[in-house]
Amino acid sequence: MSKKKGLGRGVGALLDDSLVSNEESKYFLCDIDKIKPNPDQPRSYFDDDKLNLLAESIRTHGIIQPLLVIQSAGNRYTLIAGERRLRAAKIAGEDEVPVIISEETGQNESLELALIENIQRQDLNPIEEAMAYSRLIKEFKLTQDQVAGKVGRKRSTVTNVLRLLKLPDTLQNDVSRGIISEGHGRVLLRLQDDNSRMQEIRDRIINEELSVRQTENLCRQKKNSPTGKPKAGIKNNDELPASYCRTLSTQLTNQLNTKVSIVQNGSRGKLEIAYYSPDDLDRLISMVGADQ
Repeated sequence: MSKKKGLGRGVGALLDDSLVSNEESKYFLCDIDKIKPNPDQPRSYFDDDKLNLLAESIRTHGIIQPLLVIQSAGNRYTLIAGERRLRAAKIAGEDEVPVIISEETGQNESLELALIENIQRQDLNPIEEAMAYSRLIKEFKLTQDQVAGKVGRKRSTVTNVLRLLKLPDTLQNDVSRGIISEGHGRVLLRLQDDNSRMQEIRDRIINEELSVRQTENLCRQKKNSPTGKPKAGIKNNDELPASYCRTLSTQLTNQLNTKVSIVQNGSRGKLEIAYYSPDDLDRLISMVGADQ
């Protein structure tokens, strides 16, 4: 048997001393095929690229933090925490993985440990994190303050993340996959009574690469308009169509070989040209001032 690595601090912090005091009997290399995933796993989305990176790390360094399991019938084990490591180990072609057996953990406790361990590892997406908080509150009758204490977060953080579950399922999926950010999602909650407008602004966030601040301004305009339609007058006449601005941005991006954005504010606006190094800035200045 290969030399055992020390217990990972994340798992150790979740277990009583009595569960880790006898390392020889509770920590060993387990046949990977004898471990079945946790049916209560809070994570629903696994990024393939990140799994492959973790698999490459496992090939090089091994698994630093043991998986947490409970013993099942037939000399098999059910995973409590560590499904990303388990999946990556399979990708890496590992036959065995280091595990810790939590013999004194019942079904409810194993679910709570799985939820807390995943949250503390800080690699859940915002919607998965919100669902994990929600399950701790509903299934274990915890308050938001108690949840915050268990997972090491501020109460306000827990509250803000939980609010994301008020988004429509389609937008929750966008946040889960990083199509829009958690910040964008929280701003869109201001329009939860107007799903069509929410979807319209969601599309603009993606197509126009709007920042959270720009999205806030857009939602504020909607809120101040009783009819929900842009007011006729100077703004509509003076502001260039968004499709035209996107076309111009694309043309300039291709011409300058760098990202170019047009940001409008009524009849005024600004042209943003990105550069990525001092040499790149010199190149752009020489191109812009080539005829001078």
